[in-house]
Amino acid sequence: MRPAQRDPLPLATQRLASGATKKGEQMDFDEKIDRRGTNCNKWDHMERVYGVSPDDGIAMWVADSDFRPPACVQRAVQKITDHGVYGYGGDKDAYRQAVCWWMEHRHGWRPEPEMVFATSGLVNAVGLCLHSWSDPGDRVLVMSPHYHAFGRVVRGAQRELVELPLRVENDFDLDVHAWDAMMTGAEKILILCSPHNPTGRVWSRAELMEIADFVRRHDLLLVSDEVHADLIYPGHSHAAMPLVDGVEDRLVVLHSASKPFNLAGAYLGQAIIPDPKLRAVFAKTCLGLGISPNMFGVPMTTAAFSPEGAKWIDAQMDYLDANRAAWEDGINALPGVRAVPLQATYLSWVDFRGTGMTQAEVNGRVYKDARIAAHAGTDFGLGGDGFMRFNIGTQRANITEALSRLHDAFGDLQ
Repeated sequence: MRPAQRDPLPLATQRLASGATKKGEQMDFDEKIDRRGTNCNKWDHMERVYGVSPDDGIAMWVADSDFRPPACVQRAVQKITDHGVYGYGGDKDAYRQAVCWWMEHRHGWRPEPEMVFATSGLVNAVGLCLHSWSDPGDRVLVMSPHYHAFGRVVRGAQRELVELPLRVENDFDLDVHAWDAMMTGAEKILILCSPHNPTGRVWSRAELMEIADFVRRHDLLLVSDEVHADLIYPGHSHAAMPLVDGVEDRLVVLHSASKPFNLAGAYLGQAIIPDPKLRAVFAKTCLGLGISPNMFGVPMTTAAFSPEGAKWIDAQMDYLDANRAAWEDGINALPGVRAVPLQATYLSWVDFRGTGMTQAEVNGRVYKDARIAAHAGTDFGLGGDGFMRFNIGTQRANITEALSRLHDAFGDLQ
């Protein structure tokens, strides 16, 4: 039995609890969608990972949303299933043109179609970059705390993972001079997460210039993962790395419809490579490993990167921004707890260090008492201890319930 709530939720949280989307509309982000029993990693596997039962738990760990994609994507899938034949796909020209259109109209950068390579998702794309431009034993750099899958794929490829610490005390800003002192000459690649996961930071153009100077100074390939570039909150703007001077000859941009449109299960991403010499190397790697996209991912992504998809993204961001405001109000009302201000993504990085608790104690209250599955900060390497990452890309009712449970679980704090 859950203990009685000691403090009322903040007014903004109460006001938003009923949701703001009219029922029956095409873009109804409040629609309750039960993902349990659908082989959904986020909901069906949280008991195995965290001991939180899907029967009464809330899944806020895996980085996919609980929203259906726009109708244009659903129509693309329906067209394939109506035809009923699932043979090899062929022409990817429309897909490449859609990627280029999206980049131009949403990010102010127009790549050429020949720059676009289809990969089996972006973790796969990182692995292809490692095999293309480094050897076992080479050092590969990430900015920490870092997306945990980066570490997994780097170590799996038998490269040495080097964590470049962000300055925790300044809400995770750059510390390039400290990074310079860590270089040995064996470094080959810097994996940039822009916007940053898990902290939700949007790097300014000045910060991106610092990163560009750093990779030139140490003769590194820059792999810029921009999968969250379409999930930017009001007051912030994302600068695509190709718009930063002097890096095109050493740059691979990774992008996908997976996060913004909730298409991660399609396992399709794109590596966009401006430099022809780098493209030739990457093409050989893809050929040697037999890389080819599945027949569903290509039309789904082509449909998403369209004016209809853009309208849906804008509506989703309005909804997520209200989730963000309610979530941060509720979290910041807990003594000793603070949500790092979210600038991008639907992944909130929450600081529990002010409670004086260990990571294990925080985990216990979140998993056992609040019955919420969320990523412990220690999963993200240096700078993660004392934090947790919560996915707020879900229905407003789940946000409100999660906040109520957290206030109960940490209600004894003064």
